[in-house]
Amino acid sequence: MATLIRGGTVVNADRAFRADVLCEGDKIVAVGPSLLAPAGAEVIDAGGQYVMPGGIDPHTHMNLPFMGTVTQDDFFTGTAAGLAGGNTTIIDFVIPNPQQPLLEAYHQWRGWAEKAAGDYTFHVAITWWSDKVHEEMGTLVRNHGVNSFKHFMAYKNAIMADDETLVKSFRRALELGAIPTVHAENGELVYQLQQDLLRQGITGPKAHPLSRPPAVEAEAANRAIAIANVLNTPLYIVHVSCKESLDAITRARAAGQRVYGEALAGHLIVDDSVYDHPDFDFAAGHVMSPPFRSREHQKALWQGLQGGNLHTTATDHCTFCAEQKAAGRNDFTKIPNGCGGVEDRMAVIWDEGVNSGKLTPSEFVRVTSANAAQIFNIYPRKGLIAAGSDADIVVWDPEGSRTISAKTQFAKGGFNVFEGRTVKGIPSTTVAAGKVVFHRGDLRAVEGAGRHVDRPAFAPVTAR
Repeated sequence: MATLIRGGTVVNADRAFRADVLCEGDKIVAVGPSLLAPAGAEVIDAGGQYVMPGGIDPHTHMNLPFMGTVTQDDFFTGTAAGLAGGNTTIIDFVIPNPQQPLLEAYHQWRGWAEKAAGDYTFHVAITWWSDKVHEEMGTLVRNHGVNSFKHFMAYKNAIMADDETLVKSFRRALELGAIPTVHAENGELVYQLQQDLLRQGITGPKAHPLSRPPAVEAEAANRAIAIANVLNTPLYIVHVSCKESLDAITRARAAGQRVYGEALAGHLIVDDSVYDHPDFDFAAGHVMSPPFRSREHQKALWQGLQGGNLHTTATDHCTFCAEQKAAGRNDFTKIPNGCGGVEDRMAVIWDEGVNSGKLTPSEFVRVTSANAAQIFNIYPRKGLIAAGSDADIVVWDPEGSRTISAKTQFAKGGFNVFEGRTVKGIPSTTVAAGKVVFHRGDLRAVEGAGRHVDRPAFAPVTAR
């Protein structure tokens, strides 16, 4: 079936122009003025609206087993919520348990993802090291479309990667044409600070940011950058939350190093005052790592996006309900880390970024889809409105508005860090793989309609 999006302004990362967009099957087949609708085509009126590539959220955790529980959003509910927010592709994370074979974990996650409503692909975490891990990294790149590997520098006694693992994995990634990514927090420092706070009797959510100050993040970011520099490996740093980490990225890039930074919508919008709230459920609902920071850091992150030293925006979508968060009522270290956002990322970034003049519409496209597609090697299939690209499109109404609330969201978990915020600029229609999956509040997500997206290696794979 064909779909014609008529009368809108196409916005890509490089330019904006008036054009119609014709989709047949799951591809865009024509972009231009006054296109004719084939017989039986669905016609979408985009007059007065923008027509942009569907959002790519490069950092989500659907169906994640973590800290003794499992996230509320599985791959269907999470991707469906994403479609309602204009996001048509997610990059989720396979996180093997220590000593678990990478391929076993990978197939486990692929099985969970079969119910996804939107397209998906995976980073694979390196949580331990052996010759078997070395071998299976190669299999994942060559046979399963994986070109990025995640390293948690935090979570001591669980999934934390030590320096030996970082060095060996970074080197192997370089051989394979894959990009290493890191969660940059010094896990040993976090652990020691947590124990200090508990001994002092500071057990509530307000202790969470005290145990993870900016210096802890900055140390790990600098260390990862230094390791990547010595090995001549590119590096992608997830959820950069503070000025000090951004400064490390900026210095490295100024010196010619290939380092990429990701900002979370939450870190751009929400400040650390939430942890002082007297209601445990409210404060615990905001517990994620790294934590929300002061407005000084928010300002720096926006400047990083504007200046090109931060490249992507994500959510770290990882939803837990109040009952799950209550596991840490008497010990903040037991509060499951994670917040939602996949449904709201694009709207809050448009509202705070484009409406304020911090970003142009083309820059918005850059940081919500095009850069992620390019960094993770799925461009121009994704992140572009052009003939031959996937028919993943969001029709964006710059005059439309809605008030964000957990009561009306499609995502699960019963909590929203953007609760009560009224945003101007929202998706009116989302098209995924050529099908209308959301239109003016009507979510038409289909379980299992999402496809796994293979991501080719960045260089010929010669290592064995």
